[in-house]
Amino acid sequence: MLEIISGLVIPLIVLAVIVYGIKKKVDIYDVFIEGAKESFELVLTIFPYILGMMFAINLFLNTNILFNITTFLKPFFDYINMPVEVLPMALMRPISGNSSLALLNNLLSTYGPDSLIGRIGSVIQGSNDTTLYVLTLYFGSVGVKKIRYALWAGLLSDLCGIIISVIVVNLLF
Repeated sequence: MLEIISGLVIPLIVLAVIVYGIKKKVDIYDVFIEGAKESFELVLTIFPYILGMMFAINLFLNTNILFNITTFLKPFFDYINMPVEVLPMALMRPISGNSSLALLNNLLSTYGPDSLIGRIGSVIQGSNDTTLYVLTLYFGSVGVKKIRYALWAGLLSDLCGIIISVIVVNLLF
């Protein structure tokens, strides 16, 4: 029954929009074409920012920067009882949601979802946002050049999310 309802939701919404447009005497097809043209312009506006972000993510992932950072910070993370295996995912989370999700998937398949590593990684994934992606895409698409404190506030909130994730998981599990 639920499958039938979920399969009908989108067609019913489209039908409701069409019926509403007919009732208001709107030329539905012309409005649709006009909206499609606007969306194409929006894609052209956003594309350079997405391309730049993809280049930066690939550069970050394909160099040894992540491994070097992990190796350098291992003693500190051992001291605070945070598994260093979670660090690459925590560092990627503010940059790319898909990359951090792939790293989390690797952690979960290697160590298991009920391990300390799996739990910390899952909580970090759920509690942080893709700060750099959001700033690049949204600020770039509307033409904001000076992000000023938004970057620092976003990265500070990501750091707080990581720290609190480690504390909460260590306290609860």
